Amino acid sequence: MSLSETAHAKINLTLHVTGRRADGYHILDSLVVFPDAADTLSYVPSGSPLSLELTGRFGQTLAGEASDDNLVMRGARLLADGRDVEQTGRLILEKNLPVASGIGGGSADAAATLRLLDRAWELNTSTERLHRIATRLGADVPVCLAQKPALMSGIGEQLAPAPTLPQCGMILINCGEPVSTPAVFRARTSAFSSAATFPAAWPDARAMATDLGHLTNDLEAPACEICPAIRTVLTIIAALPGCLLSRMSGSGATCFGLFVSAEAARAAKDRLGSNPAAESWWIHAGSLSF
Repeated sequence: MSLSETAHAKINLTLHVTGRRADGYHILDSLVVFPDAADTLSYVPSGSPLSLELTGRFGQTLAGEASDDNLVMRGARLLADGRDVEQTGRLILEKNLPVASGIGGGSADAAATLRLLDRAWELNTSTERLHRIATRLGADVPVCLAQKPALMSGIGEQLAPAPTLPQCGMILINCGEPVSTPAVFRARTSAFSSAATFPAAWPDARAMATDLGHLTNDLEAPACEICPAIRTVLTIIAALPGCLLSRMSGSGATCFGLFVSAEAARAAKDRLGSNPAAESWWIHAGSLSF
């Protein structure tokens, strides 16, 4: 029987670069949430060796990538490593999220692969082993395993519960220009930031946006220098009626706006219909997943 998993986008509401390890990896401090924008990964049993089919708006973007290098297939191999399992079946990835866009689409797909194949192959892998595999796949993969709001630190492998979040809406906009994460880190010239502090909970979206406004995404400024379109998108989001906060996620180029509700975010998206620049953008409006 076919199985499926939803791979939600990852959004960094804050992202502070707090240091750098001796091996060159930067140390991060981030409040991460998951909106309802997502890819879908399905598994169809078969007796053939495991394969991957790409569909969806951004499927062709990944089509040129060698299957062995795809995070989905790498995750499958690591999950099966040392286990008595035949790596068979057909994976179908409906790629709805833009690629290399700062919202962890590939990481979310890799995490969905671990969850999905662990069920399909009946491996009953421990949470600890799944976390170790996720850490080997990439910095954002561990937080994408649970797809729950979290405080992420270290190089992404250290996770703690997030504050209790209020109901709110979010608009996501990607201008269509890929941004290199290593290039953004190299372009960062500011001093290291302190780790953020948060209350145990926020009473409403306005209070949360006010507190988040005193914090930053330390990669936003260098990303804007590399890709000026990000600054344009941020300005447009900030001007939308009801927008409480406008910020870039991850290393870019996707930007988000916070609203009091999903309905307010969708209404703001409708207002973008008259903006000529928006015709080529990827835009999503909805709510957060808790």
